[in-house]
Order: sequence, then structure tokens, then C-alpha cells
Amino acid sequence: MHFLYIIYSKKVDKYYVGESPCAFSRIQLHNKHYFKKNFTKIADDWEIKLLFEAKSKADVLYLEKFIKRMKSRVFIEKLINNPEILVDLSNKK
Repeated sequence: MHFLYIIYSKKVDKYYVGESPCAFSRIQLHNKHYFKKNFTKIADDWEIKLLFEAKSKADVLYLEKFIKRMKSRVFIEKLINNPEILVDLSNKK
């Protein structure tokens, strides 16, 4: 299984969308600034707002790219409040 995750930092009031086979350990790495060139280095208080498990990495990558192309905080907050949207998007792929 593979996960799409959306994390949020109160310090910088920003969301980040990512993917990983092990989301919880990935969030810890973000908070420890393991990824030196990654956007998440701007904060250390990232918390999970959405965790979506998909059947394959390809499905998760499709969703991640779709969300990032939207460039919309409003869309991300809609997903957090209604994760079923991700199921619909996966099925339309």
C-alpha cells in the first residue's frame, strides 16, 4: 500500500502534499528537517491533516500531482473535510 498525505504547519500556516509507503515516519523526517532542500524545512510542527491509502504508488502519484496542479488551499481544505473526493478522482483516472 501507498499513502497520500497532507500535513499542516501552524507556524507558517501552510499545507504540504506528499506521498510515501510509510507516512508516519515520513512526517517525522519532515519535522526533523531530514529533507534539506524540501519546502517543509521552513517549519518543525507539521501535523497530519489527511492520510489516504491507495492500492498502488501510481494511484497516489496521480492524486499528488493533481492536487499540486490545482495550487489551491481551498481545494486542499475541501479534501481534508471530504476525503471521498480522492476516491472519485482515483476512479476517474
